Amino acid sequence: MDSQQKKQTTFKRLIGYIKPYKLAFIAAVIGMIGYAGVDTLFFSQIETLIDDGLTEQNSDILIYGAIFVPFFFIIRGFFNFASSYFLNWVGFKVVTKMRQQLFDHLMKLPVSFHDQHSTGDLISKITYDTQQVAEASSRALLVLVREGAFVIGLLGLMFYQSWQLSLVFLVVGPLIAKVVSVVSKRFRKVSSRIQTAMGNVTTTAEQMINGHKVVVMHEGQKKESKRFSEINNTTRNQNMKLVNTRVISTSVIQFIASLSLSMVLVIASFPEMLGELSAGAFTTLLTSMIMLLRPLKQLTNVNSDFQRGIAAATSVFTILDEPIEIDKGSKVIDRAAGQIEFDDVSFGYQQGDDLALEHVSFNVAPGKTIALVGRSGSGKSTISNLLTRFYDVEQGRILLDGHNINDYKLKCLRRQFALVSQHVTLFNDTIANNIAYGASKDVSKDDIIKAAEQAYVTEFTDNMPKGLDTMVGENGVMLSGGQRQRIAIARALLQDAPILILDEATSALDTESERHIQQALGALRKNRTAIVIAHRLSTIENADEILVMDNGEIIERGTHQQLLDQEGAYSQLYNLQFHGGA
Repeated sequence: MDSQQKKQTTFKRLIGYIKPYKLAFIAAVIGMIGYAGVDTLFFSQIETLIDDGLTEQNSDILIYGAIFVPFFFIIRGFFNFASSYFLNWVGFKVVTKMRQQLFDHLMKLPVSFHDQHSTGDLISKITYDTQQVAEASSRALLVLVREGAFVIGLLGLMFYQSWQLSLVFLVVGPLIAKVVSVVSKRFRKVSSRIQTAMGNVTTTAEQMINGHKVVVMHEGQKKESKRFSEINNTTRNQNMKLVNTRVISTSVIQFIASLSLSMVLVIASFPEMLGELSAGAFTTLLTSMIMLLRPLKQLTNVNSDFQRGIAAATSVFTILDEPIEIDKGSKVIDRAAGQIEFDDVSFGYQQGDDLALEHVSFNVAPGKTIALVGRSGSGKSTISNLLTRFYDVEQGRILLDGHNINDYKLKCLRRQFALVSQHVTLFNDTIANNIAYGASKDVSKDDIIKAAEQAYVTEFTDNMPKGLDTMVGENGVMLSGGQRQRIAIARALLQDAPILILDEATSALDTESERHIQQALGALRKNRTAIVIAHRLSTIENADEILVMDNGEIIERGTHQQLLDQEGAYSQLYNLQFHGGA
């Protein structure tokens, strides 16, 4: 699809957003045309004022003029209010709808999409790009209809006064159209670059704010400042290019218009023309020509607004057209028994990369606990990512209760798992609400307190003035790593899912907290299938089976004692941790 077709498609989609509000939109258009009509009517009375009022010295005409001028401006003000109010109302409705669609769509996109796009860039699309669509398009439309109608009105008035002189203006039309077409391409290209630059500004700022402690500790202020300065400067340069293109194009178009004005004055100097035109008619004609320069300037500038809106809309639609998570499953169950089977599963995160899992097979019976150990990057977390279908298996199959996990509806499948990972995500809300987040059924305050007690959350909330109603700050910034981890475990307890995935769940805990949490996890694992991913082998000694992983393959399997007796990789890891001072 070439750029022109793409632009037309984008424009049609934008019109689709306006359709539900067409009555308000029509009211805005009527207001714009009415505004231009009042202005044209006002200029059409100049001839009467000069010829009848001044030349004929008819004072009545001047008195009527004095009475009617304020009425003109009251009606003009009414049309101006109507056009601006209704157009902005439609604009804000469109941006709200588009923003909501974008937000909802981003939640439905697969994890792999989010892996490849920076958070800052996506935030910029939700905030900056959607705003540009509404602002640029509304402003463009306002100028296009209002000033366009004014130009048509003035041209009509000029032809009425003298069609011979007015024809000169039509000669320059094609020249102006050519300039506008050349400039359009430039506007579109630069506008697209500005959107990318704004995404980079958001990304860089977000990285610095999120990693503030790291920046300060490693004295990275100068480095971050330099990086932001370069990106900031790129944004400024692109904006200046837009301004330069706009100013030069406006000047060129006004110069072309001024040449036609000069030609009019030359033709008007011929004796036969002078004899035809009255002073009032010539003044009206000249005033109309001079007044044409302002709307012509705005109509050339409107192109930059319009192109900016189209570029922003294209950027938003690109995300909206991204395919959402594949959910072709139809099987729905209330609660799984919890049998899990990996059958010859191989998987790589990106094409061309080494496989994260190679021919992995294992079976977990309902209510049993399986532990995964191995070095970082051996494929342990990939197993939990595939179970919850954050990524889809390429080779082999994963079964839950004897059925392929692809056969289950995504919502239903994920409801069977409670995930506690080393990276705890908390929302800027109360501790109680964070615990209750994602519970599949309505939970009472007592349920939350019970889960908090079982996960030893109340140990630290009892010392807080607001207890469980304490705000945690953005991503739990007010809490320690161990406290965040306990909240995540309380959340999993409340979720009451039949399968539990513990991905380094005790990694952020001190020894005392870990003892508490182990007891809480013991209660949590009762009658549940559990998959425990751990570095610390003390946490998995009681597992029914332990899988030792390396480079995406299972190299050993058995109970804790069996693996120690084998004196293989597990035994080495164990001795290193407990006898090597690790």
